[in-house]
Amino acid sequence: MRQVVVVSVALLAGTGVLSSQAPPPRVAPSTFASVEVHIAARSIGGKWYQEDAGLAGPARIAISYGQPHARGRRVEGGLIPLDTVWRFGANQATELHTDVDLTIGDLQVPRGDYSLFVLHGTNGWQLIVNRKTAVWGTEYDRAADVGRVALTSRVLAEPEESLSIYLIPDVAKPGTGAADLAGALRIKWGGVELGTRWRAGS
Repeated sequence: MRQVVVVSVALLAGTGVLSSQAPPPRVAPSTFASVEVHIAARSIGGKWYQEDAGLAGPARIAISYGQPHARGRRVEGGLIPLDTVWRFGANQATELHTDVDLTIGDLQVPRGDYSLFVLHGTNGWQLIVNRKTAVWGTEYDRAADVGRVALTSRVLAEPEESLSIYLIPDVAKPGTGAADLAGALRIKWGGVELGTRWRAGS
């Protein structure tokens, strides 16, 4: 009986030596995530119009971010440094896209694209909205800030392994099936949950 043995062969870079073992697969230290709210209407000239074939579709509010994982490391005061602007994620800067004018906390944010950063200070947490986009997460330019929003914080009963961002629309009004164009922004990582409110319009 003939036996066939399959051997994985790899050429070691620059050595000309053959290896019978393939290199182990590599897993990225972070993942990519996004969260979106869709509004089934468009704001045109200050008025809301229901979605139809003549328009570009529903309005969208989206946050896209590199999602780091704690993997046993300290988050607050460690991966998120104290009194230093933090990249709010991993790799490229976290980005906010909005098809509508937004109010985040008490900060008015015109429709468009922005980068988001976080400041963990001795007096609390702040969300920073910045005009520069498509930048690396460490390329923070304070001169391009739209403004800063104070974030509430609470201690989580169970630590969150991965940075997770939530845009949570308000509950629909009874009997109407429609909710106000508003909701909560929640950020969880490590032992803390941060939050503020958002609403469409200024």
